[in-house]
Amino acid sequence: MTRLTIDHLTVNYRDTQALRNINLTLESGQLVGIFGPNGAGKSTFIKAALGLIPTVTGRVLWGDSSSDASGNRPLTHQLDRVAYVPQRSQIDWSFPATVWDVVMMGRTQKTGWFQRYSAVSRRIAAAALERVGMAAYGDRRIGSLSGGQQQRVFLARALAQEADLFCFDEPFVGVDQTTEAVLFRIFGELAADSKLVLVVNHDLGESIANFDQLVLLNRDLIAAGPRSHVLTPENMRRAYGTSVQFFSQAA
Repeated sequence: MTRLTIDHLTVNYRDTQALRNINLTLESGQLVGIFGPNGAGKSTFIKAALGLIPTVTGRVLWGDSSSDASGNRPLTHQLDRVAYVPQRSQIDWSFPATVWDVVMMGRTQKTGWFQRYSAVSRRIAAAALERVGMAAYGDRRIGSLSGGQQQRVFLARALAQEADLFCFDEPFVGVDQTTEAVLFRIFGELAADSKLVLVVNHDLGESIANFDQLVLLNRDLIAAGPRSHVLTPENMRRAYGTSVQFFSQAA
């Protein structure tokens, strides 16, 4: 089993501290929800962990949880083991790519740039599209799809990467209930297959019960662990500055 170790992670945006001294360890085989108010640093947390933005201090390690700290390596040196799906608002949907093109992009790192995709890669991509219920849409332009369909295609691309760590930034924004159910089903299957799945989310409704662990941020790490430990009135006041109504279920 592997673990993600975040050690004293601090991130600044110009003169503003976006994350402050975050220390956290997450084990594989879990679906982890990252929650907090707007501007809390949720997306920053994912981007900093992946080396997509600079950090002030800290390190992010990925390695075997049965070994000592020397057996872990920087996550940025192992990005071939990571699948990352950004917010839909950050994607250029006018790019002239088909659904099949997008999913095959998930095989590029294993195949190599400007190399022909193997029959194995094509089978993996086709299976990923089938898994998310989008096999019939392979020839469609990605920009012509609904928000929920687009999100499922990008999930298929992530599946085609055959990663160990999956990071999704606000995947439920603008999607229909059918797509939300598909996403949670597959996220659960990935966790059951010993993958670590990190999901930035803002919904404190019933869907929160789908997560094995929660991480509550507001620049600082407010709390991390099972729902019963994280979703306390005191933690919610610290994160949101006021009382918050949320769906709670015993862990």
